[in-house]
Amino acid sequence: MNEDSRYEAVCSRDARFDGQFFFAVTTTGIYCRPSCPAVTPKRKNVRFFATAAAAQGAGFRACRRCRPDAVPGSAEWNARADVVGRAMRLIGDGVVDREGVAGLAVRLGYSARQVQRQLNAELGAGPVALARAQRAHTARVLLQTTHMQAADIAFAAGFASVRQFNDTIREIYASTPTALRLARPGATARYGSVAREDAWSGGDGATDAVRSGRAPLAAGAGKAVFAAPAGPVPGTPRGIPLRLAYRGAYAGREIFDYLQRWHIPGVEEVTGEPGARLYRRTLRLPGGGGIAEVRESAVDQGWLECRLHLCELRDLTTASQRMRRLFDLDADPYAVAERLGGCPRLGPLVTARPGLRAPGSVDPHELAVRAVIGQGATPRRARRAGEALVAAYGEALPTASGGLTHFFPRAEALADAPLDDLELSPEGRGALRALATALADGGLSLDPGADRVEAERSLRALPGIDPRTAGYIRMRALGDPDVLLADADADEDHSAGVGVAPEAGRDAWRPWRSYATHYLWAARQPSHA
Repeated sequence: MNEDSRYEAVCSRDARFDGQFFFAVTTTGIYCRPSCPAVTPKRKNVRFFATAAAAQGAGFRACRRCRPDAVPGSAEWNARADVVGRAMRLIGDGVVDREGVAGLAVRLGYSARQVQRQLNAELGAGPVALARAQRAHTARVLLQTTHMQAADIAFAAGFASVRQFNDTIREIYASTPTALRLARPGATARYGSVAREDAWSGGDGATDAVRSGRAPLAAGAGKAVFAAPAGPVPGTPRGIPLRLAYRGAYAGREIFDYLQRWHIPGVEEVTGEPGARLYRRTLRLPGGGGIAEVRESAVDQGWLECRLHLCELRDLTTASQRMRRLFDLDADPYAVAERLGGCPRLGPLVTARPGLRAPGSVDPHELAVRAVIGQGATPRRARRAGEALVAAYGEALPTASGGLTHFFPRAEALADAPLDDLELSPEGRGALRALATALADGGLSLDPGADRVEAERSLRALPGIDPRTAGYIRMRALGDPDVLLADADADEDHSAGVGVAPEAGRDAWRPWRSYATHYLWAARQPSHA
C-alpha cells in the first residue's frame, strides 16, 4: 500500500485501515487513525507512520477526537513469523516493561542492537518507544477508569518515575494527567478504550459479587494474594472497565458458542442467554492473578465490553492483550473475506458468518495441556478431563467467585505429579508429563514471540503428541493464522487435535487457513438463523 492509497483511505475515513497505519498533520502536530471524523487535511500536510510510537517519536500528539492509541492492533503482527512480528507480539505482552530490551533480545535470539535496528528500520520506532506508547495508553485507561492517585497510576502503568509519567502524558496527549482524567469519553463516544459503567448493570450474582468485593479478585503467582472487601488496589473496587476494540464485522455469537462448548468448569464459566452471555475466567499474570469478564453483545458495536479485576495493576497491559488474543480482536476480517470468499467451497460459509474469528488463548501453557488431555475427545469428555485435572492439581481460590474456583495447574506441578487420578490412558499420561516437563524446564517455548515452526517441531518430537494436536497448539497457543486443521469430512465433535487436512494444497487460502478451519468447523454447528 503506497502513500497515495493511504491518503485515499484517509479521505474516505475507511475504518478497515485503523491500526494498519496512522497519519499525522504537520500543520496541527496531531496524529490520527484513518477513520478520524475531523476535516480531511491537504495531502501536502500529511505524513504516514506504521505505528503510533513512530508518530509520537516524530513529535505528534494523539488526536482527542479519534483516540488513535485505542485502535485494534495490526493483524500483520500475528501473520508475520519474522523477528519484527515476533518482537511486536512480545512487546504487546509487556516483555520490555518486565525484562527490558535485553530480555526481549534474548527471547528473540538476537542481540539488542539487531532488534533495535530492525524495528527502527521497518517501524520507525525502537522497542523502548513502542513500549512507552503502550505505557501511555495504559496510564490513560487508569486515569479515566479508576480513582487512583496519579502517582500510583504512574508506577502501575510501568513508568520509572512520576516525572517521566507527567512528561510522557504531556508529550503524547498535550494534557496534564488531571485534565486527561476530566476528559473521560462519554457513554455515547464512538472512539476510545474506556467502557461505560452502565454496560455492566443487571449482571448476574457472580459478577455483582466480584464488583462489590464479596468475592476474591485475584491470586498471586506462587502465593495467595486476595482482595480485601474494598478491592485489591485503592481506587479500583469494581475492577477496570475496558472497551476491547476490533475492526470490521465480529461474529460474537460464534466465538461465545465456541468458548462455552470447550470451557473448563472452575477456571472458566459462561452464564446468560445467547446474545447476552458473560464469559468469565481466572488469569495467571506476571505480577499476580486476576479475573476477567467479557460480555457478549447482540449488536455489532465495534468493541467488546471487558472488566478486569487485578491484584497488580502493572498487569493491566498484559491482561488486556491476552484477552484480545483469546477473542482474536486484532484480526483483519476484510483480508480474510477477500481471500476465502472467492473459494467456491468457503465463499458461502464466509457470507453466512461474516467476521468469524479464530480464538487464541490467554495462557499458551494452559492451552497446550488442554489440547493434550483432549486428544480425540468430544467437548463433554474434554471438559470432564479438564475439570478433573483442575480439581486435582489447580491452585484453589480461598473463596469461590461464582463458578470460578481455581487457577489452571502450572506445568511445574504437572511435571512432578503422579497423574494416576486422571481418566487418561498410560500413553495420555506419558504425553501430558512429557509436555509439562518440556514447558517447565524451558525446553519448549510457547510465548508470544516463539518461533512457530520450531515450536511445532518440538511438540511433534514429544511422545504421544501427534501432528494434529501440535497443529492445534500452533494455531491457538501461538496465534498462527495460517494453520489448516480440518476438512469438510471431519467429525462434528472435533477434538483439540482434529487435524491437518489430508490435502496438501489449499495454498489459495494462505495466509488465513486458520480461519478456513474455523469456518469449516462452524458450518457443522446448528445455524442461529
